[in-house]
Amino acid sequence: MKYLVLFEQTSTGYSAYVPDLPGCVAAGATVAETSELMRGAISMHLAGMREDGDPIPEPQTIAEYVVAA
Repeated sequence: MKYLVLFEQTSTGYSAYVPDLPGCVAAGATVAETSELMRGAISMHLAGMREDGDPIPEPQTIAEYVVAA
């Protein structure tokens, strides 16, 4: 599955979260590091959900950039 990941700059680097997987977060010094950590976080999050017998949510969140005039 392909989930949307949102990145935000922080005072120490970057943090990221997956809107369709509440509680699935990662943080790192760079976007690249945070992205790599996020891949692992998603895998671990989904494995935990499967282990607990929870349904895996289908990705629903979409994003678009809008240029304001």
